[in-house]
Amino acid sequence: MNWIKVISQDELPANGRKVVKVEQRNILLLNHNNQVFAIENSCPHLKLPLQKGKITDEGAIVCPFHRSAFDLTTGNPTTWTPFPPGIGKVMGMISKEKGLSVFPTRVEEGSIWVGV
Repeated sequence: MNWIKVISQDELPANGRKVVKVEQRNILLLNHNNQVFAIENSCPHLKLPLQKGKITDEGAIVCPFHRSAFDLTTGNPTTWTPFPPGIGKVMGMISKEKGLSVFPTRVEEGSIWVGV
């Protein structure tokens, strides 16, 4: 694994979000409950951005387009394309259920690092 320093810790305040480019990938950094998460910034369903997705009380990010939800720690789907009503299940068949890429993070000497 290669650790890459991506931003200063000050650039990601509590409940903050920031998309960074790391080795050709757009990675979404989230500061949720004083923990830094790094996830691929595209939903595995149709590759739409997750940056504006809601974070649930259970620690999942919800895709703002088809409302698939993914655990921030594991990337495992907790819900797969429930939206729009009636069509969501059909939309889910377009792309087989799959997990979201997650990356380890560490905070060191005032910087956030991502492992890729």
